[in-house]
Amino acid sequence: MNIKRKIAILFLALGTTAFVNAQDKPASPPATATGNINGATITINYSSPFVKGREIWGGLVPFNEVWRAGANNATTFETDKDITVEGAKLPAGKYSFFVIPTKTDCTIIFNKVAGQWGAYKYEASQDQLRVKVKQQASTTSTESLVYKINKDNVTLSWEKWNIPVQVK
Repeated sequence: MNIKRKIAILFLALGTTAFVNAQDKPASPPATATGNINGATITINYSSPFVKGREIWGGLVPFNEVWRAGANNATTFETDKDITVEGAKLPAGKYSFFVIPTKTDCTIIFNKVAGQWGAYKYEASQDQLRVKVKQQASTTSTESLVYKINKDNVTLSWEKWNIPVQVK
């Protein structure tokens, strides 16, 4: 085999390796938050986008529109027991989790159709529960979207907002 052919094969192999490695690192990696509130195990599966210098609230995530509460597939929220969310009953089950942000509050949606791609086929007629919450401004910026399950709430944090949802 001549030297030019060997060099061409080497560059092809290096290019393929770089391409494969780039595919292994999604822009919005999958993440899971799991915890217990009042004896119920709650699991949230989502893809975690990054701020990357962008305006998030009212920009990348428009106000007054249904948002999948993460990236890629709609976020899923699963509870193995009935719980109370902001004072309203949510039966045990697996739900798509959506948010409609505004400048002053957020509508939190638990939709009966779990496993949706984004919010493209979202149908309000399939909502199990809708509640309103007030977002909180954060003094620090959260670069990568994260969900935390605390003793009495679930909080979505991203950029300069925390969106706590009371759970009992």
